[in-house]
Amino acid sequence: MTIGYLALVLHAHLPFVRHPESDYVLEEEWLFEAIAETYVPLLQVFEGLVRDGIDFKITMSMTPPLVAMLRDPLLQDRFDDHLAKLQELAELEIEHHSGSGHLRYLAEHYAAHFCQVRNYWEKCDRDLVKAFKKFQDSNNLEIMTCGATHGYLPLMKMYPEAVWAQIQVACESYEQNFGRRPKGIWLPECAYYEGLERMLADAGLRYFLTDGHGILYARPRPRYGSYAPIFTECGVAAFGRDHESSQQVWSSEVGYPGAAEYREFYKDLGWEAEYDYIKPYIMPNGQRKNTGIKYHKITGRGLGLGDKQLYDPYWAREKTAEHASNFAFNRERQVEHLHGIMQRPPIIVSPYDAELFGHWWYEGPWFLDYLFRKSWYDQNTYEMTHLADYLQENPNQQVCRPSQSSWGFRGFHEYWLNDTNAWIYPHLHKAAERMIELGSMEPEDELQFRALNQAAREVLLAQSSDWAFIMRTGTMVPYAVRRTRSHLMRFHKLYDEVKEGKVDAGWLEKVEEIDNIFPEINYRVYRSL
Repeated sequence: MTIGYLALVLHAHLPFVRHPESDYVLEEEWLFEAIAETYVPLLQVFEGLVRDGIDFKITMSMTPPLVAMLRDPLLQDRFDDHLAKLQELAELEIEHHSGSGHLRYLAEHYAAHFCQVRNYWEKCDRDLVKAFKKFQDSNNLEIMTCGATHGYLPLMKMYPEAVWAQIQVACESYEQNFGRRPKGIWLPECAYYEGLERMLADAGLRYFLTDGHGILYARPRPRYGSYAPIFTECGVAAFGRDHESSQQVWSSEVGYPGAAEYREFYKDLGWEAEYDYIKPYIMPNGQRKNTGIKYHKITGRGLGLGDKQLYDPYWAREKTAEHASNFAFNRERQVEHLHGIMQRPPIIVSPYDAELFGHWWYEGPWFLDYLFRKSWYDQNTYEMTHLADYLQENPNQQVCRPSQSSWGFRGFHEYWLNDTNAWIYPHLHKAAERMIELGSMEPEDELQFRALNQAAREVLLAQSSDWAFIMRTGTMVPYAVRRTRSHLMRFHKLYDEVKEGKVDAGWLEKVEEIDNIFPEINYRVYRSL
């Protein structure tokens, strides 16, 4: 009989990046890379577990922007073209390395992988949302929602209508895509502020995730720390992240992904190959970029990229089996220790970015596959669960008030509010104020109704926490700045035109085509609460 629970939680999110106005935008490849390296490999793991009779349990968030992009025909077509290029390059690499056994072996490995992705992609009719939903319907997977555009909720709490719009639009989008209301929500960046739970309850949500210190510093202090959820006073449960199990996986310094046998992310064929050879497979303007074909392993700490040895998927897979055994062993000891102290079954909640598994850590899906199998066959100390099942089976928990928190640097809000990105917030606040004003209007005709709905979309898209995050990390900053400014400018133009009663129909149609997220949105979601 098991004496505890382990809940793996994956946060699948990408910002809404879709540019029909351009033939090529590099940032669209964030989605294509995630499909080929994370989402399809995860689905293949799930398929294999079901095939072998393993009743696995896992929780995932699928954010509204990601779901919208996965179901967008334009992006599906562009992924088809992207994958075809990769397949062509892999076949060319097999021929190119006909005289080198190891490099040919690696090229064949990538060719086989891209072929498997293609087969699965076509098998599910290019609809990965439907493929994930199948595992939700079998109760192996619990899919959560998130903020409508991953807006950082504590930094908009002075405008409750804006927070409500992020929550309600997300729940409506979820229902349209998954056929039921969501039970749980991954708060964007796990960022919580006191009082947020009342809106979650009003939206019909039963639970949310926060960082561990959001639970540890709750009032009163939770008796079981972060190893049991707490109920807020309005009945919504809060689960806290377990630092120990999380760090073992996500940290490239002390965690598994830094092992010498694993693939080196930063040494890619797009930067290594001769220019004339690789030119057809990089950016149309001739700039190099990552292709996803990487021939080297991490090898050792402190080595330069030029000192890396060739990668071997066989030994990397063997290492994931070792690491999965270690992870399971550590969770067994952790559960035994906690059960002895708590005198009740603890739950260890281990949340990660989904894109860690496959994209950043190439071997991550293999690790998950082994972990599920070893947990199923090799131990009886803990039971793997998803969060909805856990709450149904354990309905009695302590009532507390969580502490303000996030899972960002230093645990609060400074990663999204600092000298790199603070300039955006006066503009976001002004847009929120104006959108709340528009929320109380009644449209004079269908054109004005469309303009009001588009204004709501533009505010939501400008609020994405991804733009502030990118500005702070210093990568792709011009794109993040441009996106923030463009959505704000479109919003203010719409606001002015609606107020003047002179909507530019041709321009509105173009903007509706570009920013076509949330086709069923109703701007009245911003009406004063």
